[in-house]
Amino acid sequence: MASMIVISATAVPDHLRGALTRWLLEVTPELYVGTVSARVRDELWQSVTACADQGNAVLAYPTDNEQGFELRTAGPQRRTPVDFDGLTLIAFDRPSQEMAMPL
Repeated sequence: MASMIVISATAVPDHLRGALTRWLLEVTPELYVGTVSARVRDELWQSVTACADQGNAVLAYPTDNEQGFELRTAGPQRRTPVDFDGLTLIAFDRPSQEMAMPL
């Protein structure tokens, strides 16, 4: 059964952006939305994780849980999804002390 997915892909190669636009609409730069099957979603996500390089990406798709969706991430993230008793919360990485205080 097809369902709507959202992919945010930042600083990824142009060929990956082109591959995503074959299946999804790029509604704003680096934000893709579309309705695809679970198989196509998983194949697209494999492509994203294989080609992300120094970029990062987030996939949101519907699933049968309390929140009604699940998240997947690829690449270096400042925000990390964390499971907290069945709910997905977002943890923020703090900048290191070396970067926060100039000498």
